[in-house]
Amino acid sequence: MKRHLMTALDAWKNSKRRKPLILNGARQVGKTWLLKEFGTTRYDNVAYANFDGSVALAASFAADFDMRRILTNLQAATGEKIVEGSTLLILDEIQECPRALTSLKYFQEQAPNIHVAAAGSLLGLTVHEGTGFPVGKVNMLDLHPLDFREFLDATGNTMLRELVDEGDPTSINAFGPKLTELLKQYYFAGGMPEAVAAFIDDGALESARNVQEEILRSYRLDASKHLSARETEHVLAVWDSLPAHLSRENKKFVFGQIHDGARARDYRSAITWLVQAGLATRVDRVSKPGVPLSSYASDNAFKLFCLDIGLLGALSGLNQQAIAEGNAAFTEFKGALTEQYVCQQLVASCGLEPFYWSANNSRGEIDFLAQKAGKTYAIEVKAEENLRAKSLRAFKERYPDVQALRFSLSGYQQQDWMANVPLYAMFSEKLWGSSAPLNVPCSPAGNTGVRS
Repeated sequence: MKRHLMTALDAWKNSKRRKPLILNGARQVGKTWLLKEFGTTRYDNVAYANFDGSVALAASFAADFDMRRILTNLQAATGEKIVEGSTLLILDEIQECPRALTSLKYFQEQAPNIHVAAAGSLLGLTVHEGTGFPVGKVNMLDLHPLDFREFLDATGNTMLRELVDEGDPTSINAFGPKLTELLKQYYFAGGMPEAVAAFIDDGALESARNVQEEILRSYRLDASKHLSARETEHVLAVWDSLPAHLSRENKKFVFGQIHDGARARDYRSAITWLVQAGLATRVDRVSKPGVPLSSYASDNAFKLFCLDIGLLGALSGLNQQAIAEGNAAFTEFKGALTEQYVCQQLVASCGLEPFYWSANNSRGEIDFLAQKAGKTYAIEVKAEENLRAKSLRAFKERYPDVQALRFSLSGYQQQDWMANVPLYAMFSEKLWGSSAPLNVPCSPAGNTGVRS
């Protein structure tokens, strides 16, 4: 399964300023598979060490940080000779061994020519920040569920993906019906690699749903593993409430919708846990489209999105027929699915941090705002082909410097004040580029910047 983050891994491998790499991501987004695929296709050999439940492996880091001794032990544990420049050393589930996480600093200082990449859950790594976390001594990349661009490749529709990448509106509009059907498949199958693989192997969307339900069960078990009974109860209550929150036209997350009488002070830590675990994306409300947007974000007004559109559908119990046939169940929920989709693509495909705006005393709302290269994008989301954009037009008139975009199922249209970009073509940099005087608001390779 092709993952576009491979481009960033190649850049890391060839960088003169390469440091040990940490690949972040929620559980089951494919971190281990990607690193192994990277190692087997770009290196002579792979030395793979998994810290999950390995007492002997953890003991190698207990005494000190002598790199010569540690590398000798890792060679014995993996059965692979570790050679500078030609071996990829993978340290999997590194959050299970805090001293191994700390050791990345010493890899950078004492063995800089060893190519070492660590994979860990976002939650575990966040917990260890400030307790031996190798600040400034590592590069970091984020892996998300497959975006729609990757889904097209995975399902054998690479030519369609390339057509969208080319950014010719006439050609894209001509294949709109086909791309819309594939988008509906993505709405159901989502981007969790195992779910997509099941759909491809069996040719049945229901196979993807079976995997999604297994993933949801594993997330519940993961919460109970790390948290007290009461904390687990709060986390799962917030998690289970996501479909209801997203399906209602709320201007912010409403704690009372978790259950009657729910109070913010009891559930804020649960939301933080879900965000830190990579299971949810928090989108803060901003008071104005200033630069940077984060400076104008509210602490107490936000929306919460799921990490994956397929998991959201599974969590809501939305069945295959509802999406395929466009029946009442889908019609009622498709606005929520579409906003979830756009949020997910902004993060995973474009590498952007989304915000939103809403008026305090009116119905006006901008679904998403995002910034890149000093430009601010005001984004309206439409689940169908309705092209009315009263709120967006009013926002553009109030803040003329913003770049106005609408994502809908309509074909590409360029107007004097905004551009309509088809939902299935969100990843096309050329369509975004024609809507604003900016070269590439979205990267075709996703979020490929290696962070130090």
